[in-house]
Amino acid sequence: MSADDEPSLRRELVAQYRRSADLKLNELASGNLSCRCGDGMLISPTGASAESIAEESVVYVGPDGAWTGPHAPSSEWQMHWAIYRRYPDARAVVHTHSDHCVAVASHNRPLPGFHYLVGVFGGDDVPCVPYATYGSEELAESAAAALADRSACLLGNHGMICRGRSLRSAVGLAHRLEIMCRQYVLARQLGEPSRLTPEQWDEFFAKSRGTSYGAAR
Repeated sequence: MSADDEPSLRRELVAQYRRSADLKLNELASGNLSCRCGDGMLISPTGASAESIAEESVVYVGPDGAWTGPHAPSSEWQMHWAIYRRYPDARAVVHTHSDHCVAVASHNRPLPGFHYLVGVFGGDDVPCVPYATYGSEELAESAAAALADRSACLLGNHGMICRGRSLRSAVGLAHRLEIMCRQYVLARQLGEPSRLTPEQWDEFFAKSRGTSYGAAR
């Protein structure tokens, strides 16, 4: 889907926003989705829910931060735009308050490499950035920096954010991270789980390079 096809992008954003709600990644008006559009981005409006969001309520935010539409953009628009500004290949960004991501992030600790599918996000863990007030430039910049060699990170005492090649794949990554955090929380009920060794990670990345195994589509 072209970044210049605004009508199609609006339809897809609404569809994936509702999909994220169906997957229980976002409930009520928490979380937000965006996609690159021309020189700016389209983002879900502030206060949106699966029931209220509509194509015409999606907000266009230009590269200068000016927005157009009947509603203001999500309060986290700066975090989304910081990611697009830093990573030209990012086509979509998803931020959620999903239960198990919040549970792990509330301990201000990374999701460790206890399972090889943690590697789907680009490394042997998923980092967690320190807490900063929602909607702040501090949070925007720390989250964007954490994605330098990862497709997702946890946000301390807050939730998670990820970047993807499309809205659908970014929602899939958010879903995958929620699954991995849930399994980590379950594993910790038996004690701290073991980690894969550096040698095991090298083998995983060598085997998975050039394939889509475990990736969100």
